[in-house]
Amino acid sequence: MSPAALKEYLSRDWRIQKGDASLSDVHASIPVKKKWGSARRFAAFLGPGYLVAVGYMDPGNWATSLAGGAQFGYTLLAVALISNLMAILLQSLCARLGIAGGRDLAQACRDAYSKPVAFVLWLLAELAICATDLAEVIGTAIGLLLLFGIPMEIGVIITALDVFIVLAFQRLGFRWIEAYIVTLLIVIFGCFGVQIFLAQPDVSAVFGGFIPSTEIVTNPAMLYIALGIIGATVMPHNLYLHSAIVQTRQIGPTDPEKREAIKFATWDSTIALMMALFVNASILILAAAAFHTSGHTDIVELGEAHSLLTPLLGAAIAAPLFAIALLCCGLNSTVTATLSGQIVMEGFINIRIQPWMRRLITRLIAIIPAIIVTMMYGQEGTAHLLIASQVVLSLQLPFAVVPLVLFTMDKKKLGNFTAPKWVSALAILIAIILITLNIKMLIAVGTNFFAG
Repeated sequence: MSPAALKEYLSRDWRIQKGDASLSDVHASIPVKKKWGSARRFAAFLGPGYLVAVGYMDPGNWATSLAGGAQFGYTLLAVALISNLMAILLQSLCARLGIAGGRDLAQACRDAYSKPVAFVLWLLAELAICATDLAEVIGTAIGLLLLFGIPMEIGVIITALDVFIVLAFQRLGFRWIEAYIVTLLIVIFGCFGVQIFLAQPDVSAVFGGFIPSTEIVTNPAMLYIALGIIGATVMPHNLYLHSAIVQTRQIGPTDPEKREAIKFATWDSTIALMMALFVNASILILAAAAFHTSGHTDIVELGEAHSLLTPLLGAAIAAPLFAIALLCCGLNSTVTATLSGQIVMEGFINIRIQPWMRRLITRLIAIIPAIIVTMMYGQEGTAHLLIASQVVLSLQLPFAVVPLVLFTMDKKKLGNFTAPKWVSALAILIAIILITLNIKMLIAVGTNFFAG
């Protein structure tokens, strides 16, 4: 790089550039006052973490965790735990970027990189959101089928109308969106609590599953599912989302106020993601206890799992709880995908369109392949499509993680608020692990493809 080019690059500091606020319609709309006590100020920061947590328990997680538990028992619980710890660290960096830098990840990429690079990153981010939306479409449609008997082809089309739910809550205010999300999360949490109680898993085997095994890396089939779990847990669109929605709080201009905001936002996301870990682990434990131990190791389809739960667990309530939780996950994911799509489009290419139009565009992109696969292959085909969508997310992860790590290490961009060195070191390690696993998976898939 020439000296002139280097100087130009270094001058791209978003802290000295003017730009629209992230999610300008709700930016700094939630008050946080100095006169409040610490507990009340902390309460004001509770909310964004739960929107982020939604992405860690969406229908895509169900497919990968269900397949992992049915095929390999409790072994992949270690992957769920490790990926959740990765998520906690990466989301803390997102909060730091949004609060200290005043830019969401998409805006930061647009400011820091050349237009061609930012454009490519935008396309990759859009691909990730479409993959996420595809999982939501299929998951919500399956939930409608299991609960109300609505055919999947019709259910897939109905999911396009959920945009009006998002618009209704956006008009009421961002706190209403958060309340809606938390309410559905409580329902999901309760449903899985009851199902785990009914399944009565082997407690010692559960704890043993949280210990990593080398087989996860050496077994191509297990690695494929493991990468799907990582892709479904550490989701790219959540990195863009979190760095934007933390800015809905009225953060003071002083360094102490920003440090407190970073601390509270980090605690918020950490607590919420521990709830997400419970749900993800519960799906895997339920599949291991109900299906793997009974010899049903080929379960990958949500409808089949639903139909087997009642006879295997011996309780009529098991199947309805499974369907209710699935539908709630799909409805919740609708909100976060809508916001993420808005953040990515506005942040990367500075194009602002109505949220309902943006939602319909991404939803239609997801509906087309979902309808085709549903009509051609039925629910079994959609199950494989769900898992594949999560692997796509895992492959896109490095293109969001690497910029995030670089930005939060850069003093020119965050000043005194750069991440501690040990946090940056762990984040770099996470990026290396993700890239290495992706390369290994691509080699394995390519080898199997040409061999077959």
